[in-house]
Amino acid sequence: MSKMTVVKKRYVKSTLAQGKPTVCVGKNGPSKEALGEIEKQLKRKEMVKVRILKTALAHEEAEQIATKIAEQTKASLVEVRGHTFMLCKSDKKRNPSWET
Repeated sequence: MSKMTVVKKRYVKSTLAQGKPTVCVGKNGPSKEALGEIEKQLKRKEMVKVRILKTALAHEEAEQIATKIAEQTKASLVEVRGHTFMLCKSDKKRNPSWET
């Protein structure tokens, strides 16, 4: 996971705050298909909002699942709120000053 500046975190939070989650993680945890979709959206939009279904929380906490997904996708975990979390993976060619 890469570190983010406060400015980048605020930008991601404000951009994704009103939007609905675009990927859902089901009861079997993060599947290959879900990880592939997250990576595809991170490549296209640099940020993604993910919802964890309640059935997935029977085995692990939301923060543990979010951290695992962030590590597997090499993205930054911006925030975890309830069953929803935000990931960001900055393209250094487009925004080199946003990552430290």
